[in-house]
Amino acid sequence: MNPSEKRQVRIAILDLYEGHPNQGMRCIREILAQWGAAQGLQLQYDEFEVRLKQEVPDTSYDTYISSGGPGSPLDSEGAEWEQQYFRWIRNMEEWNRQPDGFPRKHVLFICHSYQLACRYFGVGRVCARKSTAFGVFPIHMLLDGKNEPVFSGLKDPFYSVDSRDFQVIEPNHARLREMGARILAIEKNRPHVPYERAMMAIRFNDYFIGTQFHPEADAEGMFMYLQRQDKKQTVIENHGEAKWESMVEQLQDPGKIMWTYRHVLPNFLELATSAVLLGV
Repeated sequence: MNPSEKRQVRIAILDLYEGHPNQGMRCIREILAQWGAAQGLQLQYDEFEVRLKQEVPDTSYDTYISSGGPGSPLDSEGAEWEQQYFRWIRNMEEWNRQPDGFPRKHVLFICHSYQLACRYFGVGRVCARKSTAFGVFPIHMLLDGKNEPVFSGLKDPFYSVDSRDFQVIEPNHARLREMGARILAIEKNRPHVPYERAMMAIRFNDYFIGTQFHPEADAEGMFMYLQRQDKKQTVIENHGEAKWESMVEQLQDPGKIMWTYRHVLPNFLELATSAVLLGV
């Protein structure tokens, strides 16, 4: 290859936002552009509207990112778009199981996609939370999280944006062992609270990883969200005005969500594209 030529990597982004205004897709696009330029790669990405248009990518892409999205991850059970989505996951699994299925296909599942993947794999119970989680929260790593390449460079706890009415709890340890899956992170451990801690990240297998939190979220997008009257009111009702003010202040801290922004998705891309470029 001519030294002046950029190596090409093709990425599929599965958009589960169902046409709702969001910051997630903007953040994913910006991280791809920044990371590709820094690595000297020519990134080509295509977006697939999963819920409205029932679009899913084929197996020709080098790596895959599946976004967050609104609504219940339970109410879609049996819907045509969800069946298509689960068929796509099966296709990815089948590709990676083939002896000649190289390079392997890495997938990142974010928030709503993560909850759907947990249902698909049967690794825990997906259910409604007692109250909405919205804001900047600490994420606590388990031992497997500290050894996870996608979490390389993170502190414990690290901070990220959490925006959800649902959660994944009650891990199915037998199923996790059968799959070789590993729980990477949980919510803050509070023994005095009679609620099970949600699983915040799981490595489903060597090529699939999911996060309940939004690793793509940046300070700009979170600031815009916190200024929305409905989001501000949600935080104040659930946590008080002092908490809302603290969240706005935390956005100025480069060691919090911007640290996560600069590590998790770039680490995933590094892992996934290294396999592509090396052909392993």
